[in-house]
Amino acid sequence: MEETIRQIAIWALPVLLAIVFHEVAHGWVANRLGDPTAAQMGRLTLNPIAHIDLFGTILIPLMLLIANAPFLFGYAKPVPVNFYNLRNPKRDMIWVALAGPATNFLLAFACVLLLKLLLPLIAGEAGAGSSASIFSFFMPVILMLERGILINIVLAVFNMLPLPPLDGGRVMVGLLPEPYSSILARIEPFGFIILIVLLMSHTLSRVIGPPLNFLLKFFLGLI
Repeated sequence: MEETIRQIAIWALPVLLAIVFHEVAHGWVANRLGDPTAAQMGRLTLNPIAHIDLFGTILIPLMLLIANAPFLFGYAKPVPVNFYNLRNPKRDMIWVALAGPATNFLLAFACVLLLKLLLPLIAGEAGAGSSASIFSFFMPVILMLERGILINIVLAVFNMLPLPPLDGGRVMVGLLPEPYSSILARIEPFGFIILIVLLMSHTLSRVIGPPLNFLLKFFLGLI
């Protein structure tokens, strides 16, 4: 029980930051491109209360953590975007969709930079024979930054799957010519059912596994 509480404490902040920044990025770019829906509904805020989804933000990560899953995943309430308000709906849909994963990659890179600053500092303090209080303070931060790299890369790669309503699906809808664009868009109501099937059949892990491993090695190699 004590270890579970410790893991929740280490994972909670990175997961929350990753999914909140992801959603705010969608709304911010949509607002810049002509759709003020998210702004009008008060969703362009980093206050997590405005974005928390009981199932996606709390229950799913908690269940994965208790089940000792290799990584955590979660999602926030989707930021509302009215694509018809965008100045160029088909083109701007691509930029709105890409904003979320791009933000997650930037957050992962920020975690790398912070680790590069902290690790030599701790090593230097250890060499100087400093007290254990410095390590007890910085170690949870380092663990959170490591989890931050993982959760942001997982979120970015997962969302770039070319299946509506995921961001990658919306990118494909924006890129494909008609009638293929409309055919793919019509899949959206069934997207999460398809994802559950892919997940339960282990097909999803085989699809996102290679790019996920490549990106993790790349980002961790920067430290």
